[in-house]
Amino acid sequence: MKEAVMVLAKRTPVGRIGGQLSTLEPEQLLAPLIQQLVHEARLPPEWIDDVIIGNVVGPGGNIARKSVLEAGLPETVPGVTVDRQCGSGLEAIILAARLIQSGAGELFLAGGVESTSRAPWRMLRPETLSGTPKLYTRAAFTPSALGDPDMGLAAEYTAKKYGISREAQDRYALESHMKAVKAQRTGRFAGELVPVASDGFIVTGDECPRPDTSLLKLGRLAPAFTEGGTVTAGNACPLNDGAALVLMMSRDLCDRLNLTPVLRFVDSQASGVDPHYPGMGPVPAVRRLLYRQRLHMDELDIVEFNEAFASQVLASLQELQLPPDKVNLGGGALALGHPYGASGAILMTRLYAEMLYHPYRRGLATLGIGGGMGLAVLVEGIQR
Repeated sequence: MKEAVMVLAKRTPVGRIGGQLSTLEPEQLLAPLIQQLVHEARLPPEWIDDVIIGNVVGPGGNIARKSVLEAGLPETVPGVTVDRQCGSGLEAIILAARLIQSGAGELFLAGGVESTSRAPWRMLRPETLSGTPKLYTRAAFTPSALGDPDMGLAAEYTAKKYGISREAQDRYALESHMKAVKAQRTGRFAGELVPVASDGFIVTGDECPRPDTSLLKLGRLAPAFTEGGTVTAGNACPLNDGAALVLMMSRDLCDRLNLTPVLRFVDSQASGVDPHYPGMGPVPAVRRLLYRQRLHMDELDIVEFNEAFASQVLASLQELQLPPDKVNLGGGALALGHPYGASGAILMTRLYAEMLYHPYRRGLATLGIGGGMGLAVLVEGIQR
């Protein structure tokens, strides 16, 4: 197999639904990243084999192709959009890596984009011509006969089954915010962020980290999904807009272009779990991935874990026996936000940034996915 490497990884700031990026369509979020990666790597854009983009709640069609043209790339550059729900952005990166490994291409842009602010209304067609259409908020994760819980309710199921207390969830959420706020203040995100023009302003930073939150404030919040529950708006992720993109190529092409690779794609694994506990998907995905690579959990140096809900992260870390001090060093989605189709690519962008500046050998990106799935990717830092 050919070696697939990551040369650059960038993301937009993440905005809150209805917030700083709310006037931008998905292709307008993604186009600045495409332009930045092509410019920074000094790539002849016509060399790009494909642009692979994850998206979940967009208007449909092929957002990847639309973004390529929005960015001003030649019309000869194709694009394809994929949907593995919350794992879409990470799946796009996996697909690019596998294409490179198989020899089906040498140069790809891969990542994800989401605008919950611009997501279209969804409407069910009535069964009869005289019937009334009904609005609905999301596509079904599973057939109705199996039960199709919303993610918030599934987070409650997880908290109850795995004994994750309200206090533990709030404390984890607070730590995520504190890490993200510190990262903002110390410039930890500076190298990965691409400013975006929105509504006459230049957006340069993430909107959701809260320096003023506390355990007391989090403890006052009411349960959000079920009476007497433990999952609240404070220990669940917000709704968000954002994009992330990775430049991937074969090691041979990287050397020919005199570019410096940062990460090597090693392997990936997708797994299915009970749809009532989607946040537990990372557990079998990570276990199977490490087993195939003959690695132990303690041989991982750094992990980016999508924080859709604190209960699910804590339960997965508990089952995997993964030390929290290796996870989300700059905070996670509880603080930064969770723009669904982009979140997996944001995990990889964060992993890239941390491993660029620190001598970590092995990194892992993983997340749970609506419908009961998990996705995990293993990378290695390349000595420079």
